[in-house]
Amino acid sequence: MHQHIEKLYLSAKKERKLIIGLMSGTSLDGLDIALCEVSGQGMDTHVEVLKFTTVDYDDDYKTRVKRVFAKRECDLEEVVLLNPWIGQLHGEMVAKTLASWGIAKELVDVIASHGQTIYHCPKNQHKRAEYGNATLQIGDSDHLAVTAGITTIGDFRQKHIAAGGEGAPLAVYGDYLYFTSTSENRILLNMGGIANLTYLPKSADARAVFSSDIGPGNTIMDAYIQRYFAPLQYDKDAAIATKGTVNEALLAALCDDAFFALGFPKTTGPEVFNLDYLAAAQARSNTQSLSHFDVMATLVQFSGGMIAKAINQCSEGLTDVAVYASGGGVHNPLLMKTILANCPALSVINNTDSLGINPDAKEAVLFAILANECLSGGQQRFGNTEQGIPDITMGKISFAD
Repeated sequence: MHQHIEKLYLSAKKERKLIIGLMSGTSLDGLDIALCEVSGQGMDTHVEVLKFTTVDYDDDYKTRVKRVFAKRECDLEEVVLLNPWIGQLHGEMVAKTLASWGIAKELVDVIASHGQTIYHCPKNQHKRAEYGNATLQIGDSDHLAVTAGITTIGDFRQKHIAAGGEGAPLAVYGDYLYFTSTSENRILLNMGGIANLTYLPKSADARAVFSSDIGPGNTIMDAYIQRYFAPLQYDKDAAIATKGTVNEALLAALCDDAFFALGFPKTTGPEVFNLDYLAAAQARSNTQSLSHFDVMATLVQFSGGMIAKAINQCSEGLTDVAVYASGGGVHNPLLMKTILANCPALSVINNTDSLGINPDAKEAVLFAILANECLSGGQQRFGNTEQGIPDITMGKISFAD
């Protein structure tokens, strides 16, 4: 047996593993790094987040990635060069973070790396009969593993597509394994650049579980702030949006898209919901002269209203549904207020802190759970092909040397 395989085999047999979960989302704000102690597998998975931080990206990183991010046409050479460059950079960030925590790399079993999405393209978006669903994440896991000196499991989304899914949302797997409760029906709502949710019935019946993208979370709002309120990166505490007034004509135009008529599950990304989408809606509604404050107020109502619509749809006919939120959107008080105001059956929206997981760390933790399943899962299968959740093991393994 090769020494790498033997080491991996010994890690897989451990009762408790140290797994670093990484997440770099479409907001491009930074790399989330969660050091997790994971035990068990399947529905018996237990996670304790020992350490968590977000390493902010500098302007150079954002500029480089934005040149190829969510663009149908870009410089192919730049994509090729960024793939190893991001992998190495993420490896350096992990190594420096471990050093700052005083934790030796030898103690870590594996890194779970999501990579950096640069283009998500499901069939309902590209509509080309000869092709299926597709997505592309860069930040090569071999380069990350060698740089950090730790075996890395990455590129999770390709197996999902190969097995008939759309490559997203992957959160459903970790949500089901870790957050399912027999005392209440739960909706796990994540609001990053794109908003998505997972419905978890208290019956724990995998056939009733589903997960779907909803539409824009923060992506258009953040892009608007970055263009018109630079150097701000986002609307902190909704300070700008709260000064504006929702424009109903623009709101109607924003909501008028075929994506919202699609049933669950579905996926999307900033390739669709971006400043061009906003400009087209303003042109259709003749609202190009709106103040920036009114545009931001309307964008919050757009995201919040669509999120609320999805929650209402999921919870229809149920009297005991609890919603737990995560992602950057939980820090936007106006967005949270808008969602709650449009969900008459809800009196409160909790965040995942109440379930023991920092809402900012949740996505990184979920990839740590996927890595644990890659190593030690399989005894308890989970899937729902009718809802776009293939019963699979995800992740490609990259050794450190």
